[in-house]
Amino acid sequence: QVQLVESGGGLVQPGGSLRLSCVASGSIFRIYFMGWYRQTPGKQRELVASISDDGTLDYIDSVKGRFTISRDSAKNTVYLQMNSLKPEDTAVYYCNVHLETSYSGSVSWHWGQGTQVTVSS
Repeated sequence: QVQLVESGGGLVQPGGSLRLSCVASGSIFRIYFMGWYRQTPGKQRELVASISDDGTLDYIDSVKGRFTISRDSAKNTVYLQMNSLKPEDTAVYYCNVHLETSYSGSVSWHWGQGTQVTVSS
């Protein structure tokens, strides 16, 4: 089985910073896509940032210049560095990984458990 474990969430003041981590473990053959989503009550889950197998980075406009996604391939880990945080960034953040397992040879999506980010004075 594949497991994604997130960490790094918490409570910060506006303008503060947090770094989220997501570690994937299990029978992983290859990772094609890693992304960070966020969700607030009453809203759909949205993709905030992503990094593809070839290193292509994508961000939603609202976080450009403030958030940075990166990966450590050797550790099967993806990070989200969040700077200049705003109250509207408050949400539960979920890691998502698109990968190929070593036992099936098929591609599947896996979700982390979610970590709460609260930006408030």
